[in-house]
Amino acid sequence: MSAEDHAGHEQQQVAVYDRGAAIEQSDAFENPGLPPHRPRQTDLHPEKERRAERQVVGWFLVSMLGTVLAIVAYIAVPIVEGDMTSVRLSNLFLGLAIALALLGIGIGGMHWARQLMSSHEVVEERHPSRGSEKSRARAVEIFQLGDQESGFTRRSLIRNTLIGAIALVPLPAIVLFRDLAPAQDAVEAISNTMWRQGTRLALDPTGTPIRAADVRVGSAFHVIPEDLKDLDHDGGYLDQKALASVLLVRVPLDRLNEQPDRAGWSYDGIVAYSKICTHVGCPVALYEQQTHHLLCPCHQSTFDVTDHAKVIFGPAKRPLPQLPITVDDEGYLIAQSDFTEPIGPSYFERLHHIDEGHLPLSAAETENRA
Repeated sequence: MSAEDHAGHEQQQVAVYDRGAAIEQSDAFENPGLPPHRPRQTDLHPEKERRAERQVVGWFLVSMLGTVLAIVAYIAVPIVEGDMTSVRLSNLFLGLAIALALLGIGIGGMHWARQLMSSHEVVEERHPSRGSEKSRARAVEIFQLGDQESGFTRRSLIRNTLIGAIALVPLPAIVLFRDLAPAQDAVEAISNTMWRQGTRLALDPTGTPIRAADVRVGSAFHVIPEDLKDLDHDGGYLDQKALASVLLVRVPLDRLNEQPDRAGWSYDGIVAYSKICTHVGCPVALYEQQTHHLLCPCHQSTFDVTDHAKVIFGPAKRPLPQLPITVDDEGYLIAQSDFTEPIGPSYFERLHHIDEGHLPLSAAETENRA
């Protein structure tokens, strides 16, 4: 290959490379334009436009009817415990009614857009996210134009029925979810647990009572009330266990930093705290023996067992509630009372349910019992 041929070959390679890497290309597609506008029947005949408007209103009314029927079906076809036929019938009628409510809005909105809104196709060039004041004013103008073309302001009957249908659609969900709440006051239901004065601490899940002498430094026990074994699943076993679950830990006495008003809440370095995280209610079940920290596996909230389970890391805002404990005459660990504050995440009424009248045992009385 001659020198001239070699140079020409390199130039050809550079030209090909530059052409492929260029930002703008000369062989880009030209704007093909838009097809000619074809008017619809509703554009040409006012009577068909009015008929389409009535159809849209009718679909929105169908949505309202479906919403009302969903509430009626939920009340008229109740679920009977142990009767699967009632479950199937309730789900069938409830599902059909809610589907009718949603379809009414969907079909009505589609029919409105296809038959009554402006059908002219437009092309809008892309532009930076923050336009000039002129372009922003133009955007407001386009929005107002869209309102005029859609007829949202002008077609008051369609607008009002759409608003009514959308306003009614959430009602079945409100009725269903409200009925899922316990019969008693929800705050009262979680403000108290099965722990009572004298209730023995037992291993989870066997229900075996725990002696203080069996709890070694660095050990951790998952604990439930001994009385929990007397409940069955129909009697609220799982609900009561979720409220009363406790983590029992023994730390060296020289590491335990107790407030004077809680000096009688522990026994010889043994402390008990609720397992329910004060962030969103996950079980705090990971114990680090060397640092004596409790870790919530959900969002990594970390609590210091040696200092009343205060939060040292993570999104939790409150320490874990402490269960006051002591020992009985046989050396078994027992509760002095229920938790003195509601367990679990915070809620608005929580501060109204703190038991300020609870008087824990003094340190001297705990020592005498031992």
